[in-house]
Amino acid sequence: MSAGGGNKAVIAALLANTGIAITKFLAYLLTQSASMLAEAIHSFADAGNQVLLLIGGKRSQREATEEHPFGFGRERYIYAFVVSIVLFSLGGLFALYEAYHKFQELSSGHGGGGLLDSKWKWVPLVVLGAAIVMESFSFRTAITESNKVRGNQGWWSFIRKAKAPELPVILLEDFAALMGLAVAFVSVSLALVTRNLYFDVVGSGVIGVLLVVVAVVLAIEVKSLLIGESATQESITRMRDAIESTTGVTRIIHMKTLHVAPEELLIGVKIGVDASATATDIASTINATERNLRVAEPMAKDIYVEPDVFREDYVSDVRPEPPAAPGH
Repeated sequence: MSAGGGNKAVIAALLANTGIAITKFLAYLLTQSASMLAEAIHSFADAGNQVLLLIGGKRSQREATEEHPFGFGRERYIYAFVVSIVLFSLGGLFALYEAYHKFQELSSGHGGGGLLDSKWKWVPLVVLGAAIVMESFSFRTAITESNKVRGNQGWWSFIRKAKAPELPVILLEDFAALMGLAVAFVSVSLALVTRNLYFDVVGSGVIGVLLVVVAVVLAIEVKSLLIGESATQESITRMRDAIESTTGVTRIIHMKTLHVAPEELLIGVKIGVDASATATDIASTINATERNLRVAEPMAKDIYVEPDVFREDYVSDVRPEPPAAPGH
């Protein structure tokens, strides 16, 4: 997955969330609605998250150094993980705290007025309706860009197996945002119609739980990428076929792959060669193996090929590529 499509979705989400956050906060100042404050903080957090994703993408493009010989591609994973932390703390936990705080006020008899008595009490519904429209455009952009790269995968499979974090992050954030907006719209409407502010409290609480769940799912997925994931099974199959079809290679003894960045693979492979092969023949076989690997998998950046003569007592050393971790 190229970073271009991801960046387009990130920028669309950033513009939408910045505008939405400002209007939500103004609506909160006018009405003191707990759901509106939770949604405003949620949108500010989302806008900040998109800035983090853009920074991560920019920093990941730095050239490799002696201290970091494989480059900085994993910075995209680092910043995506920070996004999950921000979403959990600033988005989810704050919404839950606001629900608890508002509940305490209502229980003590000091939480009346505000939304119900304000002459602007219908403003939140207008703001939420407009926010749903803007967030839908952002979500549509994320879906359009994801469709270009997800192939035949279902949405959940795409989110869990994608090696580039930007589009899955935006998809989850936009989905959570739309669900949160719908909850806020319903809870504020019920509070206004019934004049019962506990509906507003429930809305803030549901938004908090939703954001915490999404943040935890996102953290789990990005953690797997941070630890280091192998190439996809489709990619591994192509590479094995390319190696085995190379003249001079008798077999693959074992092969390991690792994503050092979303679009960069580190490949280490031990190949079997004929016992009678000369040094010149082995060197040619190694070079041909590297060429064929790069043709079969364009993401192959760093390739290390070790030749050996296969013997039956190597059976214990034959370690096939392990299957991808569950969800990836």
